Amino acid sequence: MQRAILIALLSIAWPAYSQQVPVDEVSPAAMQAGSLLFRMKEGYVVATRMSTSYDVRIAGLAARVSVRQSFRNDGADWVEGIYVFPLPDEAAVDHLRMHIGERIIEGEIREKEQAREEYEQAKTEGRKASLVEQERANMFTTSVANIAPGETVVVEIEYLESVRYDDGLFSIRFPLTITPRYIPGQSLPDRQGSGWSADTTSVADASRITPPVVEGSADHEAEFHAVLDAGVPLELVASRYHVVDIDGSGSRYEIDLAGSPVPLDHDIELSWRPVPDRLPRATMFTEKLGGETYALLMMLPPDDFTAPGQPMSRELVFVIDTSGSMHGTSIEQARRALSLALDGLGPADRFNVIQFNSMTSSLYPDSVAATHTNLEVARRYVAGLTANGGTEMRPALERALASAKFESHLRQVIFITDGSVGNEEELFRLIETGLGGTRLFTVGIGSAPNGWFMRKAAEAGRGTFTTISALHEVNEKMERLFRKLEAPQVTDIVVEWPAGAEAYPQTVPDLYAGEPIVVRARIPADPPAVRIRGRSLLGGWDAELGRDAGEPQVGMAALWARARIEDLMDRRRRGAPEEEIRAQVVTTALAHHLVSKYTSLVAVDKTPARPAGAPLGKEQVPNLLPYGQSMSAIFGFPATATPAGIYRMNGILLMLIGWLLFIYFRFWKSGNVPPNDD
Repeated sequence: MQRAILIALLSIAWPAYSQQVPVDEVSPAAMQAGSLLFRMKEGYVVATRMSTSYDVRIAGLAARVSVRQSFRNDGADWVEGIYVFPLPDEAAVDHLRMHIGERIIEGEIREKEQAREEYEQAKTEGRKASLVEQERANMFTTSVANIAPGETVVVEIEYLESVRYDDGLFSIRFPLTITPRYIPGQSLPDRQGSGWSADTTSVADASRITPPVVEGSADHEAEFHAVLDAGVPLELVASRYHVVDIDGSGSRYEIDLAGSPVPLDHDIELSWRPVPDRLPRATMFTEKLGGETYALLMMLPPDDFTAPGQPMSRELVFVIDTSGSMHGTSIEQARRALSLALDGLGPADRFNVIQFNSMTSSLYPDSVAATHTNLEVARRYVAGLTANGGTEMRPALERALASAKFESHLRQVIFITDGSVGNEEELFRLIETGLGGTRLFTVGIGSAPNGWFMRKAAEAGRGTFTTISALHEVNEKMERLFRKLEAPQVTDIVVEWPAGAEAYPQTVPDLYAGEPIVVRARIPADPPAVRIRGRSLLGGWDAELGRDAGEPQVGMAALWARARIEDLMDRRRRGAPEEEIRAQVVTTALAHHLVSKYTSLVAVDKTPARPAGAPLGKEQVPNLLPYGQSMSAIFGFPATATPAGIYRMNGILLMLIGWLLFIYFRFWKSGNVPPNDD
């Protein structure tokens, strides 16, 4: 009888308990902290180490960046390393080199399926190979096959990127790690990758964009060196988030991280400001290739467009992300940013505050007048916000974009988030279809925000994006955002290129205070004079850039091709036929040697290295958790697709078993339970 009762009690817990990871095996899904864990034939063990170095050359408005990833196998088996890593969302990835000792193997651009086939064949035959694939515009995967025990293989990736200009300051950002993505939807039975999440109905490739994460590691480190040639004298060169050594003068500087290497847990951002009277109002860089001219144009509208006009009553809807990935430093930054935004409201304005995590809620049913009483209530509400749960962004966006009820007010949505979602395309579609007359401004929060989501959401919302990665810059960047919210915008902008030119963006977006026009174009012949027209609440504008304004610079063709591919992918999201878009993307990417959704870079050694019959393990290299974030806050909730829910249920069931056993034995010993006759 006793045995039967014990078996019955334990059987209650077994279905949930059997889903746990065995004690002697640790999986990426269950990993909460500690070492690098990779799948070997005997289970998940410590094996490969990975380090990264950046070499940057900035000239004018473009940067050529080399990223070297070193994979060192400290295990006893041959392994395949897989590393999911971030790059800037507008990066044009065009080179791959695999370094094996003194040998260098150049990568070739292929259609994605062909590149994967070549890589898999080389892996099976024991040859070293490397494959670089795009998962998102700002997320890539490097796979390295057949790393021998004790061997180091270096994969070098090169990309081009445009420098950003905003309110008198040039800047460029280098993402070092990935904030774990929230994955909505129901799990699918099959998996494309080896990440911690299953593929789902909402994010079909979730297993490819959810690499494991570690809280600390001596191996996740980066070295960084940059040469800046701005072309004009500079009054400021700075790094926002890292201590740097700067050497140079005039327009040319060399920048190194002080105390290098540094942890791969916080984006690097460099910024520089020209001497005020040397800031060019218009700049054009050109490259001749294949009988055509490729141009990058940047022009600043007149300063008097930002002069204050007649104040307009506004309805501001503040949306704040309070999910687990915002825990720690990020939620502090978000609360401070939102408090400053509330302080900027005028008596004629209306406002509301919406917060979201696994659920969406708002301070008021509808926006209310910005009275002293209502603002005090809002400040107390914001001060009490905490971060936990999943990142269910769609309901919050739907509520924020709901039809305006106050036609007399200009409606602006300020969306404060780290953007750590995997269903970005779905959200872009929602914004484009539900925007109406509203304007959406995004504020990226945290040490490693999803920059692609922030930029494209603001673009779809006809607003602007701001990134805040440290508490000390909240005031500065929010004040800059306030100026944009209040300043008259430049609209109806037209750039008149010669016949036959192909320019992107095809429709220049509205501009706010301090923003430039940036257009990339392919022109059949030498660039003629370019005319630009626009208007604002303060009047019209007409400007011309002469024939001799262009300066030669390598890389303009690749940047144009990257812009064209992005435009094509936007058209696909808006309903253009998939096969038609795919064909055009592949043609452009192959012609310019670029990685895209449909093309990959592959490098294959000709000589087999792994002995026939020797086993090959697969290793998923983790990312370092972004600075200021908490592993338990992100992975401690069911919505983050980890086994946390199972663990909690196990704990509850085991407590129940313990209580039942206590009652049973207490009553049995007291004689209230019949003795067992077995």
